[in-house]
Amino acid sequence: MRVVIQRVKEASVSITGTIKSQIDTGLLVLLGIEEADTEEDIDWLCRKIVALRVFDDENGVMNRSIVEANGDIIVVSQFTLYASTKKGNRPSYIRAARPETAIPLYETFCSRLTALLGKPIGTGEFGADMQVSLINDGPVTICIDTKHKE
Repeated sequence: MRVVIQRVKEASVSITGTIKSQIDTGLLVLLGIEEADTEEDIDWLCRKIVALRVFDDENGVMNRSIVEANGDIIVVSQFTLYASTKKGNRPSYIRAARPETAIPLYETFCSRLTALLGKPIGTGEFGADMQVSLINDGPVTICIDTKHKE
């Protein structure tokens, strides 16, 4: 699994002009899933996300987690995180999981993240044409790949 995490002042996901999810302070998580991903990847990544200390403490130092900051999370599926640009100019998405594999993993990921955060998270809609809006706070943007845990 591969994620791009952005600390946001606000974020929303719209589908055909209708807002599906919207948050203020929190994290926007763009999630890419590949065929080789497992529930072990989900567990490790969800724990990592809720523990990331990317929110400012009283001294202005990034020392608080999303839980400590009482922030919210939106998760958006994004198969393009597995784009390969090695050949030519048209990206290949061969490493991205097919929907029959990706959808159950995406749903499990969202459920585990909700449980660890202790409140519902926002989501997009798997496979939909979504418009994502955000105000990146900082900017703080972090990439994590479960195949590179060390």
